[in-house]
Amino acid sequence: MKTVVKIIRDFPWFLWSGWGSIASIFLFLAFWDLGNQIYGSLILPSPAEVFASMGQLFADESFLNDLYLTIKRGLLGFGISLAVGTFLGLLAGYFVTASVMSRPIVTILVGIPPIAWIVLAMIWFGFGDMTVMFTVVVASFPIVFVGALQGSRTLEGELKEMMDSFHLSFWQKCKDLYFPHLFSYLFPSWVSALGMSWKIVIMAELLSANDGIGASLAVARSHLDMSMALALVSVMIGVLLFVEYVLLEPVKKEVESWRD
Repeated sequence: MKTVVKIIRDFPWFLWSGWGSIASIFLFLAFWDLGNQIYGSLILPSPAEVFASMGQLFADESFLNDLYLTIKRGLLGFGISLAVGTFLGLLAGYFVTASVMSRPIVTILVGIPPIAWIVLAMIWFGFGDMTVMFTVVVASFPIVFVGALQGSRTLEGELKEMMDSFHLSFWQKCKDLYFPHLFSYLFPSWVSALGMSWKIVIMAELLSANDGIGASLAVARSHLDMSMALALVSVMIGVLLFVEYVLLEPVKKEVESWRD
């Protein structure tokens, strides 16, 4: 509870410290506008045109429903892969035999391209939510699993012995050793899996769904509407940036404050 209160209290400072990142975004927009002046709106619409298209999107109720469906599918798939991947990864890290046996399976899962999983899921489940969420889970699961596996395998035995010598309680060991160490491996893998989930859900919707942001992107592609396509891409990027830097980054800074 104290950690949550501290995160909320320090949130304005976190936003203020992000001015450097905001400056880099404006620099990107400047180069984007320069590209528009060189190649024209047919190839690369200007930021103003894309933002105008974004305004039209958010004024459309059907788009808001598509955005909700995409976020729901992505978060459900990510949540399943996070829970299952973290649990199995920690379990495999605890048992050496399980760790060795899991390596070729993870290699197979990582080696199969997401587009292949989408095709297989379309054959197995048809068009709809199951195909999208299955692809998200399969694509992001190995990332979470490997992070949990590495975290549990690298716990230092000497530190555990030192804590045992001081007769620390199990809660103190979890708070001061296990959780900080595991979190330093788990959180980056969660963030990477979240980014992967968001990309895969759009791809899966584009190929195997009739609704969602991916389906809207397919319509924009068929109409050669570059401004609308870039507006949809900008919405995708905006959602991911909001989740990662506004919601997750303050939590990461607070939990990893022990490093300082």
